[in-house]
Amino acid sequence: MNTSSTDRNLFGEGDLALLTDRKARRYMLTLGADQVFHSHLGRLPHALVIGHTVGGWYRTDRGHVLLAVRPTLGDFVREMPRGPQIIYPKDLGNIVSLADIFPGATVVEGGLGSGSLTAALLRAVGPAGRVITYEVDEEVVPRALRNIQKVAPDISNHSLVLGDIYQGIAQRQVDRIVLDVPEPWQVATHAGDALVMGGILLSFLPTILQVHRLVLELQRDTRFQLIETVETLLRSWQVTERSVRPAHRMVAHSGFLTTAVRCQPRVIGTVSHPSSPSGESAELHGEEDPQEEHDGRDG
Repeated sequence: MNTSSTDRNLFGEGDLALLTDRKARRYMLTLGADQVFHSHLGRLPHALVIGHTVGGWYRTDRGHVLLAVRPTLGDFVREMPRGPQIIYPKDLGNIVSLADIFPGATVVEGGLGSGSLTAALLRAVGPAGRVITYEVDEEVVPRALRNIQKVAPDISNHSLVLGDIYQGIAQRQVDRIVLDVPEPWQVATHAGDALVMGGILLSFLPTILQVHRLVLELQRDTRFQLIETVETLLRSWQVTERSVRPAHRMVAHSGFLTTAVRCQPRVIGTVSHPSSPSGESAELHGEEDPQEEHDGRDG
Protein backbone atom coordinates (compact mmCIF):
# COMPACT_ATOMS: atom_id res chain seq x y z
CA MET A 1 0.00 0.00 0.00
CA ASN A 2 1.00 3.65 -0.31
CA THR A 3 3.35 4.56 2.55
CA SER A 4 4.30 8.21 2.40
CA SER A 5 5.82 8.16 5.88
CA THR A 6 9.56 7.48 6.06
CA ASP A 7 8.91 5.19 9.05
CA ARG A 8 6.84 2.19 7.99
CA ASN A 9 5.67 1.78 11.59
CA LEU A 10 3.89 5.14 11.43
CA PHE A 11 1.01 6.44 9.32
CA GLY A 12 1.81 9.30 6.97
CA GLU A 13 -0.39 11.82 5.20
CA GLY A 14 -1.82 10.27 2.05
CA ASP A 15 -1.57 6.72 3.42
CA LEU A 16 -4.50 4.34 3.32
CA ALA A 17 -5.76 3.30 6.76
CA LEU A 18 -8.25 0.57 7.63
CA LEU A 19 -10.24 1.22 10.82
CA THR A 20 -11.95 -1.70 12.57
CA ASP A 21 -14.45 -1.40 15.43
CA ARG A 22 -15.31 -3.90 18.18
CA LYS A 23 -17.92 -5.56 15.94
CA ALA A 24 -15.34 -6.06 13.16
CA ARG A 25 -16.93 -3.41 10.94
CA ARG A 26 -14.34 -1.92 8.60
CA TYR A 27 -13.82 1.60 7.33
CA MET A 28 -11.13 2.48 4.79
CA LEU A 29 -9.88 6.04 4.37
CA THR A 30 -7.07 8.08 2.86
CA LEU A 31 -5.39 10.09 5.58
CA GLY A 32 -5.38 13.87 5.23
CA ALA A 33 -4.25 16.36 7.88
CA ASP A 34 -7.44 18.43 7.60
CA GLN A 35 -9.84 15.48 7.31
CA VAL A 36 -12.10 13.95 9.96
CA PHE A 37 -13.53 10.41 10.05
CA HIS A 38 -17.28 10.49 10.78
CA SER A 39 -19.51 7.55 11.71
CA HIS A 40 -22.12 6.52 14.27
CA LEU A 41 -19.09 5.79 16.51
CA GLY A 42 -18.19 9.47 16.60
CA ARG A 43 -15.49 11.65 15.08
CA LEU A 44 -11.80 10.89 14.72
CA PRO A 45 -9.55 13.60 13.23
CA HIS A 46 -7.02 12.11 10.82
CA ALA A 47 -4.37 14.26 12.51
CA LEU A 48 -4.64 11.97 15.54
CA VAL A 49 -3.59 9.04 13.33
CA ILE A 50 -0.99 10.68 11.07
CA GLY A 51 2.48 10.28 12.55
CA HIS A 52 1.27 7.63 14.98
CA THR A 53 1.52 3.87 15.17
CA VAL A 54 0.26 1.43 12.56
CA GLY A 55 -1.63 -1.22 14.50
CA GLY A 56 -2.52 1.29 17.21
CA TRP A 57 -5.82 1.94 18.98
CA TYR A 58 -7.53 5.30 18.48
CA ARG A 59 -10.47 6.77 20.41
CA THR A 60 -13.32 8.78 18.85
CA ASP A 61 -14.93 11.76 20.55
CA ARG A 62 -17.72 9.43 21.69
CA GLY A 63 -15.33 7.10 23.48
CA HIS A 64 -15.33 4.25 20.93
CA VAL A 65 -11.95 2.62 20.28
CA LEU A 66 -10.86 1.77 16.74
CA LEU A 67 -7.94 -0.35 15.54
CA ALA A 68 -6.01 1.24 12.65
CA VAL A 69 -3.86 -0.85 10.29
CA ARG A 70 -2.70 -0.64 6.71
CA PRO A 71 -5.20 -2.39 4.40
CA THR A 72 -3.98 -5.37 2.40
CA LEU A 73 -4.59 -5.54 -1.34
CA GLY A 74 -7.53 -7.83 -0.54
CA ASP A 75 -8.97 -5.28 1.88
CA PHE A 76 -8.62 -2.54 -0.71
CA VAL A 77 -10.30 -4.60 -3.44
CA ARG A 78 -13.30 -5.27 -1.21
CA GLU A 79 -13.70 -1.60 -0.27
CA MET A 80 -12.50 0.28 -3.37
CA PRO A 81 -14.76 2.30 -5.71
CA ARG A 82 -15.80 0.08 -8.55
CA GLY A 83 -17.52 0.13 -11.89
CA PRO A 84 -17.33 -3.29 -13.58
CA GLN A 85 -17.50 -6.43 -11.45
CA ILE A 86 -14.30 -6.96 -9.48
CA ILE A 87 -12.22 -10.11 -9.20
CA TYR A 88 -12.33 -11.31 -5.60
CA PRO A 89 -9.11 -11.40 -3.53
CA LYS A 90 -9.22 -15.21 -3.37
CA ASP A 91 -9.05 -15.32 -7.16
CA LEU A 92 -6.38 -12.60 -7.40
CA GLY A 93 -4.04 -14.69 -5.29
CA ASN A 94 -4.62 -17.78 -7.38
CA ILE A 95 -4.19 -15.85 -10.63
CA VAL A 96 -0.75 -14.66 -9.53
CA SER A 97 0.16 -18.19 -8.41
CA LEU A 98 -1.36 -20.29 -11.21
CA ALA A 99 -0.13 -17.96 -13.96
CA ASP A 100 3.25 -17.86 -12.21
CA ILE A 101 3.52 -14.07 -12.39
CA PHE A 102 7.16 -13.49 -11.45
CA PRO A 103 9.32 -10.39 -10.78
CA GLY A 104 10.54 -8.98 -14.10
CA ALA A 105 7.85 -10.65 -16.21
CA THR A 106 6.18 -9.00 -19.19
CA VAL A 107 2.43 -9.53 -18.85
CA VAL A 108 -0.34 -8.66 -21.30
CA GLU A 109 -3.71 -8.18 -19.62
CA GLY A 110 -7.06 -8.24 -21.40
CA GLY A 111 -9.63 -6.04 -19.63
CA LEU A 112 -8.90 -3.22 -17.15
CA GLY A 113 -12.16 -3.41 -15.20
CA SER A 114 -11.93 -1.62 -11.84
CA GLY A 115 -8.15 -2.08 -11.72
CA SER A 116 -7.86 -4.74 -9.01
CA LEU A 117 -6.26 -7.37 -11.25
CA THR A 118 -3.92 -4.81 -12.83
CA ALA A 119 -2.75 -3.73 -9.36
CA ALA A 120 -2.09 -7.34 -8.36
CA LEU A 121 -0.11 -7.95 -11.56
CA LEU A 122 1.97 -4.78 -11.10
CA ARG A 123 2.85 -5.76 -7.55
CA ALA A 124 3.84 -9.25 -8.71
CA VAL A 125 6.06 -8.22 -11.65
CA GLY A 126 7.80 -5.53 -9.59
CA PRO A 127 9.68 -2.51 -10.93
CA ALA A 128 11.68 -4.65 -13.37
CA GLY A 129 8.55 -6.09 -14.96
CA ARG A 130 5.95 -4.68 -17.28
CA VAL A 131 2.15 -4.89 -17.58
CA ILE A 132 0.36 -3.95 -20.81
CA THR A 133 -3.43 -3.69 -20.49
CA TYR A 134 -5.87 -3.75 -23.40
CA GLU A 135 -9.24 -2.04 -22.72
CA VAL A 136 -12.02 -1.11 -25.15
CA ASP A 137 -14.16 0.99 -22.80
CA GLU A 138 -12.50 4.37 -22.28
CA GLU A 139 -15.05 5.35 -19.61
CA VAL A 140 -13.72 2.84 -17.06
CA VAL A 141 -10.14 4.07 -17.33
CA PRO A 142 -10.04 7.12 -14.96
CA ARG A 143 -11.57 5.29 -11.98
CA ALA A 144 -9.48 2.17 -12.56
CA LEU A 145 -6.23 4.16 -12.73
CA ARG A 146 -7.11 5.98 -9.51
CA ASN A 147 -7.70 2.64 -7.81
CA ILE A 148 -4.42 1.23 -9.10
CA GLN A 149 -2.40 4.22 -7.90
CA LYS A 150 -3.77 3.75 -4.37
CA VAL A 151 -1.95 0.44 -4.06
CA ALA A 152 0.78 0.79 -6.71
CA PRO A 153 1.85 4.44 -6.59
CA ASP A 154 4.56 3.98 -9.26
CA ILE A 155 2.82 2.81 -12.42
CA SER A 156 5.57 3.84 -14.82
CA ASN A 157 5.86 0.19 -15.90
CA HIS A 158 2.16 0.01 -16.80
CA SER A 159 1.02 0.67 -20.38
CA LEU A 160 -2.62 1.11 -21.35
CA VAL A 161 -3.74 0.25 -24.88
CA LEU A 162 -7.18 1.59 -25.78
CA GLY A 163 -8.01 -1.19 -28.20
CA ASP A 164 -9.73 -4.52 -28.70
CA ILE A 165 -7.57 -7.48 -27.73
CA TYR A 166 -9.88 -9.65 -29.84
CA GLN A 167 -8.34 -7.95 -32.88
CA GLY A 168 -4.77 -8.88 -31.98
CA ILE A 169 -1.84 -8.48 -29.61
CA ALA A 170 0.95 -6.25 -30.91
CA GLN A 171 3.57 -7.43 -28.40
CA ARG A 172 5.79 -10.48 -28.95
CA GLN A 173 7.87 -12.66 -26.62
CA VAL A 174 5.38 -12.03 -23.81
CA ASP A 175 5.85 -14.12 -20.66
CA ARG A 176 2.21 -14.24 -19.53
CA ILE A 177 -1.24 -13.32 -20.83
CA VAL A 178 -4.05 -12.81 -18.32
CA LEU A 179 -7.59 -12.37 -19.61
CA ASP A 180 -10.70 -11.01 -17.91
CA VAL A 181 -12.84 -10.72 -21.04
CA PRO A 182 -16.15 -12.45 -21.88
CA GLU A 183 -14.97 -14.23 -25.07
CA PRO A 184 -11.34 -15.25 -24.50
CA TRP A 185 -11.52 -17.88 -27.24
CA GLN A 186 -11.23 -14.96 -29.66
CA VAL A 187 -7.77 -14.28 -28.20
CA ALA A 188 -6.41 -17.84 -28.39
CA THR A 189 -4.69 -17.49 -31.76
CA HIS A 190 -3.25 -14.07 -30.89
CA ALA A 191 -2.01 -15.42 -27.55
CA GLY A 192 -0.25 -18.29 -29.28
CA ASP A 193 1.54 -15.79 -31.52
CA ALA A 194 2.51 -13.45 -28.66
CA LEU A 195 3.67 -15.84 -25.91
CA VAL A 196 7.20 -17.12 -25.47
CA MET A 197 7.60 -20.88 -25.61
CA GLY A 198 6.52 -22.12 -22.20
CA GLY A 199 4.57 -18.93 -21.57
CA ILE A 200 1.27 -19.19 -19.72
CA LEU A 201 -2.22 -18.03 -20.69
CA LEU A 202 -4.74 -17.58 -17.87
CA SER A 203 -8.41 -16.70 -18.28
CA PHE A 204 -10.98 -15.77 -15.62
CA LEU A 205 -14.56 -16.67 -16.57
CA PRO A 206 -17.82 -16.71 -14.58
CA THR A 207 -19.61 -19.60 -16.34
CA ILE A 208 -18.60 -23.14 -17.25
CA LEU A 209 -20.11 -22.79 -20.73
CA GLN A 210 -17.59 -20.03 -21.47
CA VAL A 211 -14.83 -22.27 -20.11
CA HIS A 212 -15.97 -25.11 -22.36
CA ARG A 213 -15.77 -22.98 -25.48
CA LEU A 214 -12.36 -21.59 -24.49
CA VAL A 215 -10.86 -25.02 -23.82
CA LEU A 216 -12.12 -26.40 -27.11
CA GLU A 217 -10.52 -23.48 -28.95
CA LEU A 218 -7.22 -23.91 -27.10
CA GLN A 219 -7.22 -27.61 -27.99
CA ARG A 220 -8.02 -26.84 -31.62
CA ASP A 221 -5.08 -24.41 -31.82
CA THR A 222 -2.67 -27.29 -30.88
CA ARG A 223 -0.04 -24.87 -29.51
CA PHE A 224 -1.46 -25.05 -25.98
CA GLN A 225 -0.91 -27.95 -23.60
CA LEU A 226 -1.43 -28.63 -19.88
CA ILE A 227 -4.86 -27.03 -20.05
CA GLU A 228 -6.51 -26.96 -16.61
CA THR A 229 -9.55 -25.32 -15.03
CA VAL A 230 -10.11 -24.73 -11.31
CA GLU A 231 -12.38 -22.75 -9.00
CA THR A 232 -11.79 -21.71 -5.40
CA LEU A 233 -14.32 -21.85 -2.56
CA LEU A 234 -13.26 -19.86 0.48
CA ARG A 235 -14.75 -20.47 3.93
CA SER A 236 -13.57 -18.77 7.10
CA TRP A 237 -13.78 -20.26 10.61
CA GLN A 238 -14.68 -18.66 13.91
CA VAL A 239 -12.43 -19.72 16.77
CA THR A 240 -13.24 -18.80 20.39
CA GLU A 241 -12.38 -20.28 23.77
CA ARG A 242 -15.62 -22.29 23.86
CA SER A 243 -16.26 -23.16 20.23
CA VAL A 244 -14.73 -23.69 16.81
CA ARG A 245 -17.13 -23.59 13.88
CA PRO A 246 -17.29 -22.54 10.24
CA ALA A 247 -18.68 -19.10 9.47
CA HIS A 248 -22.32 -18.94 8.37
CA ARG A 249 -21.34 -17.21 5.14
CA MET A 250 -18.61 -18.05 2.64
CA VAL A 251 -17.28 -16.78 -0.68
CA ALA A 252 -18.33 -19.66 -2.88
CA HIS A 253 -18.26 -19.61 -6.69
CA SER A 254 -16.97 -16.39 -8.18
CA GLY A 255 -15.30 -17.63 -11.33
CA PHE A 256 -13.26 -20.30 -13.09
CA LEU A 257 -9.54 -20.00 -13.75
CA THR A 258 -8.29 -21.74 -16.88
CA THR A 259 -4.58 -22.01 -17.60
CA ALA A 260 -2.67 -23.29 -20.63
CA VAL A 261 1.02 -23.43 -21.56
CA ARG A 262 2.36 -22.38 -24.97
CA CYS A 263 4.22 -25.33 -26.49
CA GLN A 264 5.27 -26.64 -29.88
CA PRO A 265 2.28 -27.74 -31.96
CA ARG A 266 1.69 -31.45 -31.59
CA VAL A 267 1.06 -33.55 -34.67
CA ILE A 268 -1.28 -36.38 -33.69
CA GLY A 269 0.48 -39.72 -33.95
CA THR A 270 4.00 -38.27 -34.07
CA VAL A 271 6.48 -36.69 -31.74
CA SER A 272 9.38 -34.50 -32.78
CA HIS A 273 12.89 -35.49 -31.71
CA PRO A 274 14.96 -32.28 -31.52
CA SER A 275 18.14 -34.35 -31.13
CA SER A 276 17.58 -36.07 -34.46
CA PRO A 277 19.99 -34.67 -37.11
CA SER A 278 17.29 -34.77 -39.73
CA GLY A 279 14.67 -33.26 -37.44
CA GLU A 280 12.29 -36.00 -38.54
CA SER A 281 9.38 -37.21 -36.44
CA ALA A 282 8.86 -40.68 -35.11
CA GLU A 283 5.48 -42.38 -34.86
CA LEU A 284 4.01 -43.12 -31.46
CA HIS A 285 2.91 -46.71 -30.96
CA GLY A 286 1.49 -48.29 -27.85
CA GLU A 287 2.56 -45.54 -25.44
CA GLU A 288 -0.75 -45.17 -23.61
CA ASP A 289 -0.55 -44.93 -19.84
CA PRO A 290 -1.51 -48.37 -18.54
CA GLN A 291 -3.34 -46.65 -15.68
CA GLU A 292 -5.74 -45.11 -18.18
CA GLU A 293 -6.75 -48.58 -19.35
CA HIS A 294 -7.32 -49.92 -15.83
CA ASP A 295 -11.04 -50.22 -15.10
CA GLY A 296 -10.68 -50.65 -11.35
CA ARG A 297 -11.09 -54.43 -11.30
CA ASP A 298 -8.42 -56.67 -9.76
CA GLY A 299 -6.33 -58.62 -12.20
